[in-house]
Amino acid sequence: MGSRAMSWPFLRLYVLVFLYFSANSMLNVIIPLQGESLGATNATIGLIMGAYLFTTMFFRPWAGKMIQKYGPIKVLRIILVINGFALILYTMTGLGGYLIARMLQGVSTAFFSMALQIGIIDALPEKDRSQGISLYSLFSYLPGIIGPLLALGIWQGGMSYFTVIMVAIAMTTGVFGYSAKIEKEETEPIPASNEKVKMLSFFAQLIKNPFLFKCSILMLVSSMIFGAVTVFIPLYAMEIKAGNAGIYLMLQAATVVFARFTLRKRIPSDGKWHSSFIMGTMLLLTVAAQSISFSLVGGALFFYVGAVLMGIAQALLYPTLTTYLSFVLPKANRNVLLGLFIAMADLGVSLGGVILGPIADLFSYSVMYMICAGLGVIMFFFAYERKKINKMVA
Repeated sequence: MGSRAMSWPFLRLYVLVFLYFSANSMLNVIIPLQGESLGATNATIGLIMGAYLFTTMFFRPWAGKMIQKYGPIKVLRIILVINGFALILYTMTGLGGYLIARMLQGVSTAFFSMALQIGIIDALPEKDRSQGISLYSLFSYLPGIIGPLLALGIWQGGMSYFTVIMVAIAMTTGVFGYSAKIEKEETEPIPASNEKVKMLSFFAQLIKNPFLFKCSILMLVSSMIFGAVTVFIPLYAMEIKAGNAGIYLMLQAATVVFARFTLRKRIPSDGKWHSSFIMGTMLLLTVAAQSISFSLVGGALFFYVGAVLMGIAQALLYPTLTTYLSFVLPKANRNVLLGLFIAMADLGVSLGGVILGPIADLFSYSVMYMICAGLGVIMFFFAYERKKINKMVA
């Protein structure tokens, strides 16, 4: 009997995910290039790019509550209209409008990703759940393979096709999303709480819960490195002999997709903390950042090796930590706490642009990526945990 995660209703959802994230894969290249051409500093470009996921992080917990109250499909239909408006706004404005459009996109993504992931979790039996989430993640990365190259083509061609493509994506995603359906799997109802639990008490769990704290710090710092790559590679590539941002981003995205698919069974799924696995992933991330930094001197080979290593690290880290937390977090609050963990990933990517942008202004992109490698070294040691502590905490 085939997996329900691969049935037609779910395949439609994965295609919707692909369409939704296709615009962003192009905007990640076009906005930094357009920003620089308009005279913006790296700090300003980092702020505009960071506004997207910073807003996403802020709205995620609220998104979880709204979806629980109204259901994923109702929320999804409203969000696709807001997303469409944001995409069209890019075609009509300058840097100030880009900031507003990024924030609108951030709100949309908070609700979109939570609606799809909660919808998939609710609709699938436990045995198919991890496969459904993996496929969701896979299809969110697929646009990154062709999007950056297409974006460079649009940029070099004078932006004449930019408006047409943004409007086409907005309309196609809206029409496709409006007809989507998610049927809930029959499960035991979770009793409703009489107390209105304040979101602040959930935020406190980021520090109080040792499992959530460790995973969130690792995800936050790693995402800062991922964010620094997303925002500044289109500009850094120009400084590297034979360096091409489109090829770099395509290589990294293709590696994420390939590694997610081929290594999915290697990801620990037993609820235990595997120090060696996490430390190995952090080591990959560190070497990737250092390789990118060194490529200014060493050339394009180091640049593209960094893309592949960065892709492998990105492919492994998020699903490993998410799977671990799905076992160790309390069931009653698991969805909200997982939402907070995902929010830490969003915050990290934003900070990668906002904090590391001024460092690039003060020093250089190469120095900035060397600092990223240093952060990776710190996280390598942070990932270590003795079994005694594991047992004591448990």
